[in-house]
Amino acid sequence: MKELSYLNKYFIKYKGYLLFGLLFVILSTIFQILPAQLVRYALDLVAENLSIYKSFEGLELQDVFRETINKSIVFYGVLILLIALLRGLFLFLVRQTIIVMSRHIEYDLKNEVFSHYQTLPLSFYRKNNTGDLIARISEDVNKVRLYIGPAIMYGLNMVILALILLPVMFSISVKLTLYALIPLPILSLSIYFVNNIINKRSEEIQESLSDLSTFVQEAFSGIRVLKSFAREADSLGKFALESDHYKKKSLQLTQVNAMFFPLIMSLIGLSVVLTIFVGGAEVIKGTLSIGNIAEFILYVNLLTWPVTALGWVTSIIQRAAASQKRINEFLKIKNDIVSEQNIEQEIVGQIEFRNVSFTYQDTGIKALRNFTFKVNPGESLAIIGTTGSGKSTVANLIGRMFDPTLGSIYIDGIDLRHYNPTWFRDQIGCVPQDVFLFSDTISNNVGFGLDGLDNQKTIEALKHADLYQNVMEFPKQLETILGERGITLSGGQKQRLSIARALAKEPRLLILDDCLSAVDTKTENNILNSLKKIMADKTSIVISHRVSSAKLADKIIVLDDGRIIESGTYNELMAFNSTFKQLYEKQLISKEIEE
Repeated sequence: MKELSYLNKYFIKYKGYLLFGLLFVILSTIFQILPAQLVRYALDLVAENLSIYKSFEGLELQDVFRETINKSIVFYGVLILLIALLRGLFLFLVRQTIIVMSRHIEYDLKNEVFSHYQTLPLSFYRKNNTGDLIARISEDVNKVRLYIGPAIMYGLNMVILALILLPVMFSISVKLTLYALIPLPILSLSIYFVNNIINKRSEEIQESLSDLSTFVQEAFSGIRVLKSFAREADSLGKFALESDHYKKKSLQLTQVNAMFFPLIMSLIGLSVVLTIFVGGAEVIKGTLSIGNIAEFILYVNLLTWPVTALGWVTSIIQRAAASQKRINEFLKIKNDIVSEQNIEQEIVGQIEFRNVSFTYQDTGIKALRNFTFKVNPGESLAIIGTTGSGKSTVANLIGRMFDPTLGSIYIDGIDLRHYNPTWFRDQIGCVPQDVFLFSDTISNNVGFGLDGLDNQKTIEALKHADLYQNVMEFPKQLETILGERGITLSGGQKQRLSIARALAKEPRLLILDDCLSAVDTKTENNILNSLKKIMADKTSIVISHRVSSAKLADKIIVLDDGRIIESGTYNELMAFNSTFKQLYEKQLISKEIEE
């Protein structure tokens, strides 16, 4: 229960639901026990007056006596019906309190986990896969909800029923009570072990289903590649294997489930047989009545479900504890990208790296080594380098997705670590290398970084990104719904839409992280020319492996293995046999060959 103690704050928050739920459980339990006692009174009434009724045989008084007994039995029957209705009402109220409480806590817990996820740095997402994150906020939270709701509800019912019912049973007959209860602990233990087997096999089925779903998703997502290589038959064969694995796991679970109810019914039947056998002997001795036997049989049946639920509830608590432990592991992770000063002042646009070195903790890769540069407000800087030279790391450091391992970054002369991270990121426009678009309209994707964007500004951003004409050719234009990850668009169109999204923010700092790789040279020049105009008084950093992207930059830096090997203007670097010039000539030759 150590891990589940984290939920105590929610129980305190919703204590009203819990206390009323407890009250309704007590009332429903009382009304659950009363019918058995009324049955005893009714049967004893008949049994005790049967000899008197027979003694009136042949007399008119016999009919009157029978009618009186019938009225009494009808009265007991109506009373039992009313009690059953009242119990039903309180059971409804139990669910409207305890189960509703569990849904509220589930809602709060999911929001807490999701909110915490969003505060964690990019390094956290590099270490953990998306499937695991989703599982903790969905499957694990759902298992915890089963503990908060059904497990607590049935646990309370079991405890309160035992506290009320067992004293009543012992007051009638200690011997009969002990015999009637003999099979119930065995039943509870059996349910516990069988339920554990069911849970284990259910999890295996879930894993198999997950593998099957992943395979199907990949097959459909990569359908173009699959068809291009004519691998439909191979794909079908692999699907059949995965499906067969799922079928076998399902059949194994069915076999265990087939044992579940026969086991319950046989042990319940044993308890009833013992009650009748021992109770019958007591009736013959005259210490108990026939009504007591019927009452005990009803009591045994009342105890059956709570005792059966004991094993089930125990299993739920164990699984909930394991799930809450997984949730707590992530909730305990603290965001190291924080600021003590939380400065929120308007950005002018000066960027300075001073002896910055950075090593990725998860891989140990040294991305930057003693990296130093300075960009003044309104200037544009191009960072050129081959794959793995550290270009994208620069973009991530400016956006403070990571903090430097060594050295410092200054924005307008203030250490970047002193700015409020969320506020600072809102001042910059970043177009990442890996473009991500949402399954939404084009207009909503462009205005993603803003709280509402009118059509005129959306159109302007699309024009600056050289995408406006393409969008106008779509049947629904700005209201065109993009597919998953923007699959509706080509690679170049996705990059340009991502640029439009950044420009719509009208940022003081604009970072283009190799986001023109999928567009042709003409489109690239159009975009860069537009950027030159709109970023005249703003600072921009263009990161690319294509030399052509650096033509309009005020300064150029050439990176290799995390180090600056060359810097200067375009003309300066082209004036001598520089690495930059060699890259330019190689890319020019490659372009001529392609043409």
